Amino acid sequence: MSALFLGHPKIRYPIQPIMTEDEDTPTPVSDTIEEAYRAQIGAAMEKEAQRRVTESHDPEEIARLETLSVVDLFETDDSDLVPALMARLGPVRAALDGHGGELVVARASIEVLNSGSRVLSLILDLDGACVSCGAAPGTLKGIQDDLLMDSEIIAVRFTSAMLEWFDELQRDFVLKHGGVVFV
Repeated sequence: MSALFLGHPKIRYPIQPIMTEDEDTPTPVSDTIEEAYRAQIGAAMEKEAQRRVTESHDPEEIARLETLSVVDLFETDDSDLVPALMARLGPVRAALDGHGGELVVARASIEVLNSGSRVLSLILDLDGACVSCGAAPGTLKGIQDDLLMDSEIIAVRFTSAMLEWFDELQRDFVLKHGGVVFV
């Protein structure tokens, strides 16, 4: 094969991808670089998100809210339920705060697990600028994933009314690839 096919006529590029030797299978260097870059960017985004949240909210109050039982808050119809849910969010909280968005608990129920533990099943909506944001599908996934990390939350779904926010292309995308459930 002519080197001209691959680009500059005097520079010969390797036909095979450059590989790094792993214990079992070789990994293309590009995959290794991509993973390292992803981890580095992820850490930087997490740090920036945390900085923004602590600028806007009292860290002691966040810590207090994180210790509260969301099941107890729901049962007693406590006004701290939404702030406690917001306190459990990771980097997605900075996006919500920065764009004037907030969680709205549309419906919730307590379920009893086989172990006897009581957990919360949530159906959420968003309020504020989130209703017109093109990044809302990613925000929904972030909210779901962060809240499901809490041992007292068994399910996170979103109201189907939210689908009206999206144009047809966005709606199709979020339904097929969003990784969240609408009810």
